[in-house]
Amino acid sequence: MRPSRYQLVSAQSPRFYHCISRCVRQAFLCGVNPLTGQSLSHRRRWIEERLLELAEIFAVGVYAYAVMSNHVHLVLYLDPTVAMAWSAGDVAERWVRLCPARRNGLVDIDACRNKRHLIATDAGQVEIYRKRLMDLAWFMRCLNEPVARRANAEDECTGRFWEGRYKCQALLDDAAVLACMTYVDLNPIRAGIAKDLAASEYTSARRRIRSEKDADSPLLPLGGLACGGLPVSRREYIDLVDWTGRQRRVDKRGHISATAPPALLRLNVTDRYWLRQAGGMETLYWRAVGAAQALADMARLIGQCWLKGGGRDQVPQA
Repeated sequence: MRPSRYQLVSAQSPRFYHCISRCVRQAFLCGVNPLTGQSLSHRRRWIEERLLELAEIFAVGVYAYAVMSNHVHLVLYLDPTVAMAWSAGDVAERWVRLCPARRNGLVDIDACRNKRHLIATDAGQVEIYRKRLMDLAWFMRCLNEPVARRANAEDECTGRFWEGRYKCQALLDDAAVLACMTYVDLNPIRAGIAKDLAASEYTSARRRIRSEKDADSPLLPLGGLACGGLPVSRREYIDLVDWTGRQRRVDKRGHISATAPPALLRLNVTDRYWLRQAGGMETLYWRAVGAAQALADMARLIGQCWLKGGGRDQVPQA
C-alpha cells in the first residue's frame, strides 16, 4: 500500500518536490506513437502552458519540468506560508482566475466580478480556497484533469488519461534539488529524442537557454514563487546540466568531461556523488531525496526507521 502523502508534503513549511504523472498503460498520448505514426505532440504544449499558468495562481514555484510522450516530470517549490499571508481579496482573485464564471462556454466578466465579491466576504469560503491554493495535490489535480478532459474530447472517448495518483518525492537539500532538476531536464536526451539541451522541446532547460535574463543572475523559477535562493546562477546551472548529460553511461552515448563545473564545488559534493544522485532519482531513492543525514532526519520525522537512498555508499562531501 502506498504511503500517505501528508507524511511527505508539509502543510506548514516550504519544501521542494519532484512530481511525476504517467499516461495510462505508458501509451504515447502526448507524443508520436511509434506503432501507428500518429502525432499528438501538440498536447505537450497544452501541459506546458497550463503548468506555467497555474504557477501564477498557486503558492508554487516551477523550477524544472519535462513533458515527455507518456509522462511529465516536475520540480516544484511549495510555500504554504506565502498563502497564509494572502488577504481575502487575494484568495478570491486567485480562485476566480482558476475557476472563472462562464456563460455558454465563455468567461463572463461580470459574473466573475460578482463571484470574487461573494468569496471575499465569506470567511469560511476564503479559508477553504486558501488551503486548496497551497495544496500540492490540488495543484496536480488542476494540471492533470483539464488536460485529460481536453484529450478525451479530441479523441472522442472517455476513461482515464493519467494513471492513478501522481508520484512524489521530497527534495531535502540544495544538491538534491539541483540533481533532480538536472535529471528532469535531461529526460529527452537520455530518451534519445533530443541531441542537446537547446533541442529538448517542452523542458525547463530549453526555456532557460532562450531566456533574455542575465545569464549570471540567480537561478529563479520559470513561474510562480521563488525560494530563498539556490547556490548557482542560471549560467552555472545550464553548464551543470550540459556536463552531466555528457557523462558516459552504460546505456547511453557520451564522454566524460575533464573538469567538473563550478556548481559542484559550490554544492560541496563530489562528481561521483552527483552523478549517482542525478542518474538515480527514481531508482536509488523513493519517498525523499537528499544526503544520508537529511534522509535519516526525514525518516525520524515521519516515524520510519530508514528511507531508501540513505545507505553508507553516499559520499557527499567534496
